[in-house]
Amino acid sequence: MRTLKKLFESNRAWAEDISAREPEFFRELARQQTPEYLWIGCSDSRVPSTQLVGLSPGEMFVHRNVANLVVHTDLNCLSVMQYAVEVLKVKHIIVCGHYGCGGVQAALAGARFGLIDNWLRHVEDVAEKHAAALGRVAEEGARLRLLCELNVREQVSNVCRTTVVQDAWARGQELSVHGWIYALEDGLLRDLGLCVTCPADLEPAAGAEKVRTIS
Repeated sequence: MRTLKKLFESNRAWAEDISAREPEFFRELARQQTPEYLWIGCSDSRVPSTQLVGLSPGEMFVHRNVANLVVHTDLNCLSVMQYAVEVLKVKHIIVCGHYGCGGVQAALAGARFGLIDNWLRHVEDVAEKHAAALGRVAEEGARLRLLCELNVREQVSNVCRTTVVQDAWARGQELSVHGWIYALEDGLLRDLGLCVTCPADLEPAAGAEKVRTIS
C-alpha cells in the first residue's frame, strides 16, 4: 500500500504544479477534448505516448495494446478509431511501434506464453508474409528491428482498410495515417516514410521494398 500512496502523492504534486503554472488548465480540460492526433501504440511501459512527443493532457487520443496491432475483429481498437475520427475529428492517426518490442520478439522466436500467443499470431502472420526479406538478414538483432518496422507498416495498412478510415476519406474528411517507430536506446522517434492520406496512397506505402532498418 505504501507504493500506491506514493502514486497519489505524486499525482497531487503533478496537479499542483500544473495549476500553479496554468490556473485554468483543468477547468478548460474538463470542458472538452480537442486532440488532433490518435496514437495507436504498444502497451510497453517504456513507451509513454504523450510524454515522448511533449504533448499535454487533452492533446492526443491514445489506444495501446501489445505489439501495437490493428485487428479488424478488435472492437476495442475499432471503437477508439471511430470515436477519434467521427466525433473528435482527429486529423492524424499515428501507428507507432518500437524497437525491442517483446511481443514482436516472441512472435519472431516462436515463443509460447499462453493466452497472449493467440494475439501475437497476427505478428507471426506478418513474419510469414515477409519471410524472404527477414531471411536475408543474418544478425538476430537486425532481424528483430526489421520485423518491428514491418509490423508497423502492416498495421498502417490495416488502419487504412478499416471502414472508419475508408468512410472518412469517402466523405472528404482530412485524415492522414502515419507509421513511426521509437528507439528505446536513445528516446527518439523515426518516421518510416509512411503518410497515407487517401486510398490511392495506400498500395505504394504498403510496399515491403520501402522498408529499411534504421540504425
